Amino acid sequence: MPDLGELGEQLVAQWLQENGWLIVQHRWRCRWGEIDLIAQYAPIRSVGVSSDGEGTGKPIASNNSSCPILVFVEVKTRTSGNWDADGLLAITPQKQTKMRKTAQMFLAEHPQLTDFPCRFDVALVSSTRQNRQQLHRQEQEALEVGIFPRQFPSVTFGQPVSVAGYQLTLHDYIQSAFD
Repeated sequence: MPDLGELGEQLVAQWLQENGWLIVQHRWRCRWGEIDLIAQYAPIRSVGVSSDGEGTGKPIASNNSSCPILVFVEVKTRTSGNWDADGLLAITPQKQTKMRKTAQMFLAEHPQLTDFPCRFDVALVSSTRQNRQQLHRQEQEALEVGIFPRQFPSVTFGQPVSVAGYQLTLHDYIQSAFD
């Protein structure tokens, strides 16, 4: 069976990408810990225009309140009956400190991203194991030979997605979950 945590991360990564985010890193590690996803968003406001008035066709990011941003995302994937409020209680002050230090190490290794505003988000994914009758025939065959999809079907917030014998639902995404 695939790693449930990784499936949850893949689900959130795809949802972010479908909403205009670029996944910069997945499971970035250093001595302080690991950050599940690091994503960048640069909203497009207008098409660039060269000094002679000709359109360059290259997008220019706006410098207003919707400026480019770098987000460090902690993904918590939980089954029903969990003890920690679907993963929210696992984001302890100690975990937050580790994430801050890990983010600092990431930025030290990627100085081109240090001018971006940064925030820490938390994504909560619920998981239900499907029984054999719930699985589609093609998915059953893939499970038997150990092949898992690299990409999910389109991800809609709050709607379950069936993959690798699980139903996964992104049920909460908390922006700026901590400083």
